[in-house]
Amino acid sequence: MASFTLHDLEQRVKARAQASADVSYTRRLLDQGVDRCAKKLGEEAIETILAAIAEDRERLIAETGDLIYHLLVVLAARGIALAEVEAELAKRSQQSGLEEKAGRQHR
Repeated sequence: MASFTLHDLEQRVKARAQASADVSYTRRLLDQGVDRCAKKLGEEAIETILAAIAEDRERLIAETGDLIYHLLVVLAARGIALAEVEAELAKRSQQSGLEEKAGRQHR
């Protein structure tokens, strides 16, 4: 299997964001604003959920790829790097999931 990471995808999103909207779907999404990017993320989340419920392994894999791509586009639209999300996850890993969840209810 080829070695392709989420960081590679993040770099691809950044590069495609610099391209013309005539040739870049990413640029076209970003030009439509955060609302449109977030709407596409939501659509992909629903498609991922439906694939999971249908127990369609190949479709779930494909939809998860779409979901992650659109998540990275939303993060880019807001100027948030994947490393920032990783740092948040690292902080959360210092406690149990139940403790972490309880702490978020107070935010």
